[in-house]
Amino acid sequence: MKVPFANEPLTDFTEERNRLAFEAALRTVERQLGQTYPIRIGGKEIVTDNKIVSFDPAAKERIVGFVSQGDAGLAEEAIRTAERTFHTWKRYTPDERARYLYKAAAIMRRKKHEFSAWMVYEAGKTWAEADADTAEAIDFMEFYGREMQRLGRPQPLTRIPDEDNELYYMPLGVGIVIPPWNFPLAITVGMTTAAVVAGNTVVLKPASPTPVIAAKFAEVLREAGLPDGVVNFLPAPGGTVGDFMVGHPLTRFISFTGSRDVGLRINERAAQTAPGQKWIKRVVAEMGGKDSIVVDRDCDLDLAAETITASAFGFSGQKCSACSRAIVHEDVYDRVLEKVADRTSRLVVGDPAKWATNVGPVIDEKAFRKIGEYIRVGRQEGRLVIGGGTGDPAGYFIEPTVFADVDPDARIAQEEIFGPVVAFIKAASFDEALAYANNTEYGLTGAVISRNRDHLELARREFFAGNLYFNRKCTGALVGVHPFGGFHMSGTDSKAGGRDYLLLFTQAKLVSEKW
Repeated sequence: MKVPFANEPLTDFTEERNRLAFEAALRTVERQLGQTYPIRIGGKEIVTDNKIVSFDPAAKERIVGFVSQGDAGLAEEAIRTAERTFHTWKRYTPDERARYLYKAAAIMRRKKHEFSAWMVYEAGKTWAEADADTAEAIDFMEFYGREMQRLGRPQPLTRIPDEDNELYYMPLGVGIVIPPWNFPLAITVGMTTAAVVAGNTVVLKPASPTPVIAAKFAEVLREAGLPDGVVNFLPAPGGTVGDFMVGHPLTRFISFTGSRDVGLRINERAAQTAPGQKWIKRVVAEMGGKDSIVVDRDCDLDLAAETITASAFGFSGQKCSACSRAIVHEDVYDRVLEKVADRTSRLVVGDPAKWATNVGPVIDEKAFRKIGEYIRVGRQEGRLVIGGGTGDPAGYFIEPTVFADVDPDARIAQEEIFGPVVAFIKAASFDEALAYANNTEYGLTGAVISRNRDHLELARREFFAGNLYFNRKCTGALVGVHPFGGFHMSGTDSKAGGRDYLLLFTQAKLVSEKW
């Protein structure tokens, strides 16, 4: 096994040499915009007439790339190719499979700024957000490689005389990997490589807004020497091809990150047994959140304001972990609101290719319209403190927006907006604040800002979220440090980046031999 896992360092862009290197990467990527990318099934590259056209959300007329789009026929071919490949890939040892991940991580590390630059152009991520995304992708490969090596070692069992007992973790089979667009590299890499290092083969259906970044990842796997057919890259419409693959009798599991509605549809469809199917399909799902930061009366008010601002408006609030509700004790409500408004007013909204930019665009026109509608609702349900407008019409820019005096049952306090909008809710007591924090159908992340140890311990017991943070922001989970996944409609609490995650893609077999 390699040296113990350590998180990939983030780039310090205050150093001039790092800024110059990133600017060079942006220029390198800009010269590659507009290229065409194929489907990859087994060892074949397939170019289709139908293309997904990827646009830059900060300059919506600029084409990032053209990606071939599959159909049900190619989905059938991809699944059957993955099924054939599974019978050889599953025989690779855990150590062998892990080494492919380490090789891919090394390749990505050498091209770190270039991958981040692709996310600036295709996902609208700022430098810091893109850099963190790439670092997390590297972390997932390094971490899951080590975890598979750990699971491949003899597992501790109670020993008895005259018997030899061994527990093995075996792969499941063919999986469908459906990642989101908001972490188009990190989550795509994590979901794919976790399944693969466990011995499974997959069909990777990338998110339609960010298929070029996924194609670049597929190129890394190819460069790392991963055998053909282990990962089959199939950009395709979710409503038709996605449903077909989820319902296919050879599909053994579906790994999904995305919206609540799509996740529930996948779960429902996967539960239906197809003719010839010999197993209960597994669904590993992460489906969003409506996350709260609770601010106690006794706390560092500047810390509270900083955590709310950073958690609400990082990547324009397009994170399932983003703070969309600030639940603040009435004694400090006005002061925290004022501090958040002040910090928000100083955020720079604009082109994410510029280092000084804090908030870039939202992902596309659909998101732009949806968020705009929620802002219109918010004007009826709360008091607009700051924001509410749009930016440069060349891109999908929305101002960071704060609404005050929002009822805890209001739409903007209950429904996932997935944009730069935060609702302030006033609480008369810490108990009431916790009740408000728990009053949604989600349970992904949350935070408490408090100096009161009794209140922190109460929140430890009663705040119902899969990832709960004290005196820090509710975003920015680190692989290996903060295993990530939530409760209720936030998904299956899969705990990505944790020691339990690979178990979701394996089945345990006990072999006992009497001497």
